[in-house]
Amino acid sequence: MKILVTGFDPFGGEKINPAIESVKRLPNTIKNCEIVKLEINTVAFKALNQIRNAVINEKPDVVLSVGQAGGRFDISVEKVGINLDDYSIPDNEGNQYTDTAIYPDGPAAYFSSLPVKAMVENIRKNGIPASISYSAGTFICNHVLYGILYMIDHEFKNMKGGFIHIPFLTEQVVDKRNVPSMDLNTLIKGLTYAIEAIIDNDEDIPITGGTTH
Repeated sequence: MKILVTGFDPFGGEKINPAIESVKRLPNTIKNCEIVKLEINTVAFKALNQIRNAVINEKPDVVLSVGQAGGRFDISVEKVGINLDDYSIPDNEGNQYTDTAIYPDGPAAYFSSLPVKAMVENIRKNGIPASISYSAGTFICNHVLYGILYMIDHEFKNMKGGFIHIPFLTEQVVDKRNVPSMDLNTLIKGLTYAIEAIIDNDEDIPITGGTTH
């Protein structure tokens, strides 16, 4: 089994991005599964082209993308990507879409094909806060999640894909009062536990993971 794990470069005025900092420090092998790591740009469609090229070259069984979600308290495993670009800030090349479909011929949304509940459960049982998220936002993270699932639907039907959001690194919040963070080692462990669950579970586990609001 081979898993392609991607992480974004810094954006939004930050000097570092916990996504690529944690991804590049993941083990090269997890439970006998090869882990391929890729840094992607926080740029609409360029990130998707980078992922597509890596998929063609590496032929992974799974693509797992990781992104920064400043302000979130825990590791958030995303359930759904929506067909909408609506950027509150420009991406790293100045693109700023408003109410625009990512792919006009695509459905309104795709569900992750990863075992999101099993991933959350494995992270939490190892002492790290985690939850299922039902909104990946409308910026590049959602753009990539939806784009990966669109690729799977149209080109790579035997592949699975999904997305994880992670909090700021501790050093990113020194000047941000009352903003949650996680240290790098905890983030690396959390991603490793999530990947273990992907490897161990062809189907998701039947537990509740919904919210009331």
